Amino acid sequence: MKKIIYLVFAVLIINGCSSEPKFVVTGNIQDSDSVNFFLQKREAGAFINLDSAISKKGIFKMTGAVEFPEMVYLVAASSRERLSFYLENTDIAISGKLDSLSYAKVSGSKTQDEYQAFIESNKPLNEKYSNLYTEYQSATQANNTEEVARLEKEAEVIQNEMTQLEKDFVKNNPSSYVSPSILKSLSYDMEAVEIEEAISAMDTNVAKTPVAKDLLARAQVMKAVAVGQKAPDFTLNDVDGNPVALYSKVGAKLLLVDFWAAWCNPCRQENPNVVKVYKEFSKKGFYVFGVSLDREKEAWLKAIADDKLTWTHVSDLQYWNNAAAKLYAVNAIPANFLLDENGTIIARNLRGEDLYNKVKEILGK
Repeated sequence: MKKIIYLVFAVLIINGCSSEPKFVVTGNIQDSDSVNFFLQKREAGAFINLDSAISKKGIFKMTGAVEFPEMVYLVAASSRERLSFYLENTDIAISGKLDSLSYAKVSGSKTQDEYQAFIESNKPLNEKYSNLYTEYQSATQANNTEEVARLEKEAEVIQNEMTQLEKDFVKNNPSSYVSPSILKSLSYDMEAVEIEEAISAMDTNVAKTPVAKDLLARAQVMKAVAVGQKAPDFTLNDVDGNPVALYSKVGAKLLLVDFWAAWCNPCRQENPNVVKVYKEFSKKGFYVFGVSLDREKEAWLKAIADDKLTWTHVSDLQYWNNAAAKLYAVNAIPANFLLDENGTIIARNLRGEDLYNKVKEILGK
């Protein structure tokens, strides 16, 4: 009998020592009795449930495991309220109110603490930018062009300061699982080599996260569409459903491959600048090839008409899964690539005066 008891005890010890890491999320949300809560993560544009629980007098518990700390969402089924936070394999406590779930307090996650510290360091600049934007809207409505220009310059200074904060965080926190996500937001304006260098400076485990791996994969695609490279060809349907290849338009002295969408406000704001350049230089060899990341054809066609975009437009109406956008590593719009008459990329992401000046430099002589 003693031997049997000893063996059972030994098995319990072994099982206890070999238990897998897991997270335990305990919630205490006021005014949420019998509310169904979901723990979700976003993957490939869709929300995936990690666990769910029904609260009893505001109390609930969820368990599971994640390979790496990652951003997740606590969603209350009875409302549109949700809380985003970094989940990791530890005991995490969440406390707050149902009607202000997004402001609930999260404790127990080291990664969340690092992320919150970063947000706090960025607050003064965010508030300054928000106030400036209010002034900008007023100046725009009043058609005060001089004030608008001044505010735009101030906004650019603040944006540069915010960008520097992000760069400093990534550089100074190589072991933080927050760094890859911040690097992702920075990567829109980075070259492939810069992305690779930033990830190589991260700790090995951090560099293995899906976000970091995706960035490295994107960097490889970016190299194929870098300045000096031959632009990859692609074929998409035009507004009438006819297939049009990019290289059927290559041959113009300058061809702007313009990625945009009807739903993209910055794109719509940039469209008048593209129209201006097109009107002035189209007779000298400048042409535009519009690639839309729209999903709804009617909205796409209406935007083309409303913005007076009188050049060739193509799309597969697949939103961010647009085949050409993937081929050109486009994950933020507006985005563009300027090609010479041989299809070589000579510049990218030129906007406003930068686009005008570049085209004028080449064709304005």
